[in-house]
Amino acid sequence: MNRICRLYLITPPALELTAFADTLADALAGGDVACVQLRLKDVSDAEILRIGAALKPIVQAADAAFILNDRPDLAAKLDADGVHVGQSDASYAEARAALGRDRIVGVTCHNSRDLAYDAAEAGADYVAFGAFYPTGTKEPSHWAEPELLEVWQETMETPCVAIGGITIENAEPLVLAGADFLAVSAGVWAHPAGPRAAVASFNALFQQLAGKPQG
Repeated sequence: MNRICRLYLITPPALELTAFADTLADALAGGDVACVQLRLKDVSDAEILRIGAALKPIVQAADAAFILNDRPDLAAKLDADGVHVGQSDASYAEARAALGRDRIVGVTCHNSRDLAYDAAEAGADYVAFGAFYPTGTKEPSHWAEPELLEVWQETMETPCVAIGGITIENAEPLVLAGADFLAVSAGVWAHPAGPRAAVASFNALFQQLAGKPQG
Protein backbone atom coordinates (compact mmCIF):
# COMPACT_ATOMS: atom_id res chain seq x y z
CA MET A 1 0.00 0.00 0.00
CA ASN A 2 1.25 3.51 -0.75
CA ARG A 3 -0.54 5.04 2.21
CA ILE A 4 1.65 5.60 5.26
CA CYS A 5 -0.10 5.67 8.61
CA ARG A 6 0.68 8.63 10.89
CA LEU A 7 0.62 9.24 14.62
CA TYR A 8 -2.24 11.19 16.21
CA LEU A 9 -1.03 12.05 19.71
CA ILE A 10 -3.48 12.64 22.58
CA THR A 11 -2.38 14.35 25.77
CA PRO A 12 -2.84 12.70 29.16
CA PRO A 13 -6.23 13.52 30.75
CA ALA A 14 -4.42 15.47 33.49
CA LEU A 15 -1.07 17.22 33.31
CA GLU A 16 1.20 19.75 34.98
CA LEU A 17 1.90 22.36 32.35
CA THR A 18 5.56 23.19 32.90
CA ALA A 19 6.75 19.60 33.07
CA PHE A 20 4.46 18.42 30.28
CA ALA A 21 5.50 21.19 27.91
CA ASP A 22 9.07 19.89 28.04
CA THR A 23 7.90 16.28 27.69
CA LEU A 24 5.74 17.17 24.69
CA ALA A 25 8.54 19.02 22.92
CA ASP A 26 10.86 16.08 23.48
CA ALA A 27 8.26 13.60 22.22
CA LEU A 28 7.66 15.62 19.07
CA ALA A 29 11.39 15.54 18.38
CA GLY A 30 11.13 11.75 18.06
CA GLY A 31 9.61 11.81 14.58
CA ASP A 32 6.56 12.67 12.51
CA VAL A 33 3.36 13.46 14.42
CA ALA A 34 0.34 14.53 12.41
CA CYS A 35 -1.48 16.26 15.24
CA VAL A 36 -1.72 16.62 18.98
CA GLN A 37 -5.12 16.62 20.64
CA LEU A 38 -5.43 18.44 23.94
CA ARG A 39 -7.79 16.27 25.96
CA LEU A 40 -8.32 17.48 29.51
CA LYS A 41 -11.08 16.29 31.82
CA ASP A 42 -12.54 17.94 34.92
CA VAL A 43 -10.72 21.24 34.46
CA SER A 44 -12.12 24.74 34.01
CA ASP A 45 -12.47 26.49 30.69
CA ALA A 46 -9.87 29.00 31.87
CA GLU A 47 -7.41 26.18 32.56
CA ILE A 48 -8.00 24.64 29.13
CA LEU A 49 -7.35 28.02 27.53
CA ARG A 50 -4.22 28.58 29.63
CA ILE A 51 -2.74 25.18 28.85
CA GLY A 52 -3.82 25.29 25.23
CA ALA A 53 -2.21 28.68 24.65
CA ALA A 54 1.08 27.35 26.03
CA LEU A 55 1.08 24.05 24.15
CA LYS A 56 -0.16 25.23 20.76
CA PRO A 57 3.12 26.87 19.66
CA ILE A 58 5.09 23.78 20.71
CA VAL A 59 2.86 21.58 18.61
CA GLN A 60 2.83 23.88 15.60
CA ALA A 61 6.61 24.34 15.73
CA ALA A 62 6.85 20.60 15.07
CA ASP A 63 4.61 20.94 11.99
CA ALA A 64 1.78 19.15 13.78
CA ALA A 65 -1.83 20.34 13.99
CA PHE A 66 -3.12 21.47 17.38
CA ILE A 67 -6.56 19.93 18.02
CA LEU A 68 -8.83 20.54 21.00
CA ASN A 69 -11.13 17.82 22.27
CA ASP A 70 -14.88 18.36 22.76
CA ARG A 71 -15.10 22.14 22.72
CA PRO A 72 -15.47 24.03 19.42
CA ASP A 73 -16.07 27.28 21.32
CA LEU A 74 -12.74 27.05 23.14
CA ALA A 75 -10.98 25.81 20.00
CA ALA A 76 -12.13 28.99 18.26
CA LYS A 77 -10.88 31.15 21.16
CA LEU A 78 -7.50 29.39 21.02
CA ASP A 79 -7.35 29.73 17.24
CA ALA A 80 -6.63 25.99 17.24
CA ASP A 81 -6.05 24.07 14.02
CA GLY A 82 -9.13 22.01 14.71
CA VAL A 83 -11.48 20.27 17.10
CA HIS A 84 -12.52 16.69 17.77
CA VAL A 85 -16.13 16.09 18.80
CA GLY A 86 -17.75 12.98 20.22
CA GLN A 87 -21.31 11.86 19.69
CA SER A 88 -22.34 13.44 23.01
CA ASP A 89 -20.46 16.71 22.44
CA ALA A 90 -21.25 19.52 20.04
CA SER A 91 -22.59 18.39 16.68
CA TYR A 92 -20.45 18.40 13.55
CA ALA A 93 -22.51 21.33 12.24
CA GLU A 94 -21.93 23.33 15.42
CA ALA A 95 -18.21 22.57 15.32
CA ARG A 96 -17.92 23.59 11.69
CA ALA A 97 -19.86 26.79 12.31
CA ALA A 98 -17.56 27.69 15.19
CA LEU A 99 -14.31 26.99 13.35
CA GLY A 100 -15.10 27.71 9.71
CA ARG A 101 -14.25 25.76 6.58
CA ASP A 102 -10.47 25.96 6.88
CA ARG A 103 -10.05 24.19 10.21
CA ILE A 104 -10.07 20.49 11.02
CA VAL A 105 -13.21 18.90 12.42
CA GLY A 106 -13.01 15.23 13.37
CA VAL A 107 -15.85 13.10 14.68
CA THR A 108 -15.98 10.06 16.97
CA CYS A 109 -17.99 7.30 15.30
CA HIS A 110 -17.38 4.43 17.75
CA ASN A 111 -17.94 1.19 15.79
CA SER A 112 -20.65 2.53 13.49
CA ARG A 113 -20.24 2.84 9.75
CA ASP A 114 -23.56 4.68 9.64
CA LEU A 115 -22.32 7.40 12.00
CA ALA A 116 -19.10 7.60 10.00
CA TYR A 117 -20.89 7.83 6.64
CA ASP A 118 -23.09 10.62 8.03
CA ALA A 119 -20.06 12.53 9.35
CA ALA A 120 -18.09 12.09 6.14
CA GLU A 121 -20.98 13.17 3.96
CA ALA A 122 -21.48 16.24 6.14
CA GLY A 123 -17.85 17.21 5.53
CA ALA A 124 -15.85 15.86 8.48
CA ASP A 125 -12.10 15.92 7.89
CA TYR A 126 -11.71 12.52 9.54
CA VAL A 127 -13.74 9.91 11.38
CA ALA A 128 -12.48 8.05 14.46
CA PHE A 129 -13.29 4.41 15.20
CA GLY A 130 -12.74 2.57 18.47
CA ALA A 131 -12.00 1.42 21.01
CA PHE A 132 -9.94 -1.38 19.49
CA TYR A 133 -8.22 -2.42 22.72
CA PRO A 134 -8.81 -1.92 26.45
CA THR A 135 -7.61 1.46 27.62
CA GLY A 136 -6.96 3.06 30.96
CA THR A 137 -7.76 6.54 29.63
CA LYS A 138 -11.50 5.94 29.85
CA GLU A 139 -13.88 3.00 29.96
CA PRO A 140 -14.86 2.26 26.33
CA SER A 141 -18.57 2.21 25.62
CA HIS A 142 -18.07 0.67 22.17
CA TRP A 143 -15.66 -1.88 20.73
CA ALA A 144 -14.47 -1.93 17.13
CA GLU A 145 -12.78 -4.61 15.02
CA PRO A 146 -10.01 -4.05 12.45
CA GLU A 147 -12.36 -5.18 9.67
CA LEU A 148 -14.22 -1.90 10.11
CA LEU A 149 -11.10 -0.06 8.95
CA GLU A 150 -10.75 -2.36 5.94
CA VAL A 151 -14.33 -1.72 4.81
CA TRP A 152 -13.92 2.02 5.32
CA GLN A 153 -10.79 2.19 3.19
CA GLU A 154 -12.50 0.22 0.45
CA THR A 155 -15.54 2.46 0.30
CA MET A 156 -14.65 5.97 1.48
CA GLU A 157 -12.05 8.68 0.87
CA THR A 158 -12.39 10.44 4.24
CA PRO A 159 -9.41 9.52 6.46
CA CYS A 160 -10.01 7.26 9.44
CA VAL A 161 -8.42 7.27 12.89
CA ALA A 162 -8.11 4.19 15.09
CA ILE A 163 -8.27 4.83 18.83
CA GLY A 164 -8.29 2.93 22.09
CA GLY A 165 -5.47 1.25 23.98
CA ILE A 166 -3.03 1.34 21.06
CA THR A 167 0.63 0.55 21.75
CA ILE A 168 3.66 -0.33 19.67
CA GLU A 169 2.98 -3.98 20.42
CA ASN A 170 -0.62 -4.08 19.15
CA ALA A 171 -0.58 -1.42 16.43
CA GLU A 172 0.31 -3.53 13.39
CA PRO A 173 -3.13 -5.09 12.72
CA LEU A 174 -4.74 -1.64 12.70
CA VAL A 175 -2.17 -0.20 10.33
CA LEU A 176 -2.55 -3.14 7.95
CA ALA A 177 -6.33 -2.93 8.17
CA GLY A 178 -6.22 0.61 6.82
CA ALA A 179 -5.98 3.16 9.61
CA ASP A 180 -4.76 6.49 8.26
CA PHE A 181 -3.89 7.62 11.77
CA LEU A 182 -3.37 5.88 15.12
CA ALA A 183 -4.57 7.92 18.09
CA VAL A 184 -2.26 7.13 20.99
CA SER A 185 -2.03 8.46 24.52
CA ALA A 186 -0.59 6.15 27.20
CA GLY A 187 1.14 4.12 24.49
CA VAL A 188 3.46 7.12 24.11
CA TRP A 189 3.46 8.86 27.49
CA ALA A 190 3.87 5.64 29.50
CA HIS A 191 6.28 3.91 27.11
CA PRO A 192 9.13 2.26 29.07
CA ALA A 193 11.79 3.97 26.99
CA GLY A 194 10.07 7.35 27.17
CA PRO A 195 7.76 9.34 24.87
CA ARG A 196 10.45 10.37 22.37
CA ALA A 197 11.48 6.73 21.84
CA ALA A 198 7.81 5.77 21.51
CA VAL A 199 7.21 8.31 18.74
CA ALA A 200 10.32 7.08 16.94
CA SER A 201 9.17 3.47 17.28
CA PHE A 202 5.72 4.20 15.90
CA ASN A 203 7.25 5.97 12.90
CA ALA A 204 9.63 3.09 12.29
CA LEU A 205 6.68 0.69 12.38
CA PHE A 206 4.70 2.82 9.93
CA GLN A 207 7.60 2.87 7.49
CA GLN A 208 8.12 -0.87 7.85
CA LEU A 209 4.46 -1.63 7.12
CA ALA A 210 4.04 0.88 4.30
CA GLY A 211 5.05 -1.67 1.68
CA LYS A 212 2.88 -4.51 2.97
CA PRO A 213 -0.48 -5.36 1.36
CA GLN A 214 -3.53 -4.03 3.15
CA GLY A 215 -5.99 -6.38 4.81
